[in-house]
Amino acid sequence: MEEVKKSLQEASPQGKISCAMCFKIAREHNCSVAEVGDLCNQLKIKITSCQLGCFDAKVFCDDDRADS
Repeated sequence: MEEVKKSLQEASPQGKISCAMCFKIAREHNCSVAEVGDLCNQLKIKITSCQLGCFDAKVFCDDDRADS
């Protein structure tokens, strides 16, 4: 996991990393995205541009949500 930590630190010089970069690092190191996310938390690296919209500041009210 030290190599993954090193990659995360190199990819986030300002303490921020995109979600897409987290996926790329997970693939490159053959580990899960969850493990990369846990390491980001440990290293105090914030994930930005979440592909699921989980970390965006926009708040949805019930009327804004798509019906499934």
